[in-house]
Parts: sequence; C-alpha cells; structure tokens
Amino acid sequence: MNDLNKTTNSGDAVIFWETLRRLATEMHVREPALGELLHETIIDRSNFSESLTHRLTRKLANHAASVEVLHKTFLQAFKDDPEILSDVMLDMQAVCDRDPACPNALTPLLFFKGFQALVCYRVAHFLWHQDRQEFALYLQSLISETFGVDIHPAAQLAGGILLDHATGFVAGETAVIEQDVSILHEVTLGGTGKDRGDRHPKVRSGVLLGAGAKILGNVEIGVGAKVGAGSVVLNDVPAHTSVAGVPAKVIGKTSEISPALGMCHELDS
Repeated sequence: MNDLNKTTNSGDAVIFWETLRRLATEMHVREPALGELLHETIIDRSNFSESLTHRLTRKLANHAASVEVLHKTFLQAFKDDPEILSDVMLDMQAVCDRDPACPNALTPLLFFKGFQALVCYRVAHFLWHQDRQEFALYLQSLISETFGVDIHPAAQLAGGILLDHATGFVAGETAVIEQDVSILHEVTLGGTGKDRGDRHPKVRSGVLLGAGAKILGNVEIGVGAKVGAGSVVLNDVPAHTSVAGVPAKVIGKTSEISPALGMCHELDS
C-alpha cells in the first residue's frame, strides 16, 4: 500500500501499473487457483487501460451483444481522456486507504464491484459528453444489471470516491459528487418528483453518507458533513455537521474535518 501511495501521488501511471503487476505475480504464487484470472486481467496485459478494459468489458458482456464493441469503446475513452485513468487511480487509492477489507490495490480491480462500477460510469460519462448519449445510456443499463449500481452518465463524480459494497447506489442526472467522498450501500441521490432541470443533490468533498441514506432534491451536503444511516435528507446540510433521522435533522458538529477519510459512522452530538 505504501508503494501505491507513492505512485498515485506522483501521478506516474507507468509505475502504478508496475505495482499492480508485481502484486498480481505475488498473488499468483500464493493462490494458483486464480492464475487464469490474474493472467487474463493483469499479467498478460500491456498497460493499465488494457487491464481495466479486459476485466470490465467481460463482466458487462454477460448482458451485452458485443464484447468487441465494448472493448474498443473503453480503450478509446482511456486514450482520449487521460483524466479518466487519473480519477480511477484516485478511486483505487480511496478503497485502499478507507476500506479495512482491502489488503492491496489489486483487490478492488479484481473483486470489488463498487470500484468496478465507478470505472464503467466514467466511460459512460465520457460518451455522454461526446454526443453519444444513447450509447452512454445503454452502458448505464449494463452497469445497473451487472453491478446493482445505477449512475446516470450525465452525473458529475470527481475522483477519490469510495463506493463501499455499492449495492443499490443510485445517482440521478444532475447529481454532483466532489472529491474524497465515501458512500455506503443503498444510498440514493435522487429527485423529488417530475421536475426537470437541476434537481439532484450536490455532495461536497469529505462527506460520509451512511448506508441507506436517501438525499432527495437539489440540496447541498456541505463540505465534511456526515449523514447517518437510513436518514432522509430533504434540505441543505451545513458543512462539518452530522445529520440523522426521517426527516434528517442536525444533531451536532463532526469531530473530523473529513469524515469520508475516517469512515467513522458514529454520529457526533
């Protein structure tokens, strides 16, 4: 994990990739039963883009007509927009830093559907802004069927996001999630009706969203705020405050500047 910290901080994708290959080789020695998976995903690939593309398009292809089309699309997106890989590395770092169940950088790539769904969303988001909205929506549907995660391709998600477990996560068309946010399963960033336009939540940096939280409407979750599990948020949440309940109410100030990084779900009063 220390090696990963160095590579993501430097932004050196080549060294990052070499770290993943080393971890894959070590895993192969420990667990030969995963040899085919490790070779197909990491050891036999030339770079990080190919690795991501191979792993994820074959998962999506269980619900798709053509793995070749998906493969070409992912590689083209990674080539045309290098920021995608930068955000992916930040997402991977977030998993390593915040999820105690993650022993190394290879684990989310191979096994964690929250991370995998985020990578696929980032490709769909790229397509959306290339005036390929129909294909982006098709990819959104494949992501939902494959991972149980439904993120509209027009939603704006920065890097450094942890989707922990991820099942049932929903983000609407005009949702915004800034950098370094942690989100548990069954969280909804939704609208409140049939209104069009800017109608979904804005989640600022450092926020922690507890399992099952429902945030509805064009509301802002302020920097470093914490939303308790099962809460329903219908109004803005001030920065560095904890809210909980149905409907959610402020119950105190957060004890951490960035609750997303600490991942402590105890509510501060």
